[in-house]
Amino acid sequence: MLLGKSAMDKQQLVANLRATLEDYRMTRGEKRALKERVDGRSQSERDSLRHEAFELARGELTSPQAVEITKWLESVVKLLVLEPTSSEVQSEAFFSPEDNCVAKLVSLLMLARKSIDICVFTITDDRIASAILDAHRRKVAIRIITDDEKAEDLGSDVVHLKEMGVPVRTDKDPDHMHHKYALFDGQRLLTGSYNWTRSAAFRNEENFIVTNDAKLVNRFCVHFDRLWRKY
Repeated sequence: MLLGKSAMDKQQLVANLRATLEDYRMTRGEKRALKERVDGRSQSERDSLRHEAFELARGELTSPQAVEITKWLESVVKLLVLEPTSSEVQSEAFFSPEDNCVAKLVSLLMLARKSIDICVFTITDDRIASAILDAHRRKVAIRIITDDEKAEDLGSDVVHLKEMGVPVRTDKDPDHMHHKYALFDGQRLLTGSYNWTRSAAFRNEENFIVTNDAKLVNRFCVHFDRLWRKY
């Protein structure tokens, strides 16, 4: 069972999550206790905890209880998402390396249910590539546009993603396809300088914003579709 509020630090919460995974399910009592203990926490803190849950589940997915583990993870994810309090535009800014940008990015990939459109210069962070593949296995419609030269770089995950059946298109120009943005279910936009690399996560000064601003989301959707047709 989850522990009391005196042990609400992240390390203890992760240990609590690990304990609920021991029987490959989360009971009503455990759900209620987790909800009480994350109330008042920011979405960034929730995203970080959700990333830890994702890693716990990944370590168990080779077991015969893979289906039950996936259901456990879905329960955790649902509990850690803050419900919008209104229909107003909601935007957040994240800065690397001080913010856990990769956790936010992975959580957006995990939460997508219908579609993910990715338009980025390069993908070399295996944690992000794994989350993309997980979404692909959940039958989320994924499209990736990336730079043709960077796709062939040592350490690039693009070729592997394509081999696994993820639709990928690259530019054919001598200049670079240098965008860094993604659209989730056609309702949420992530955009900024952040490259999808481990260097961006741990060393570079990078940033991105996440917003549900309908005007911005629509503008980027139109742009993505134009590039998809072009390439």
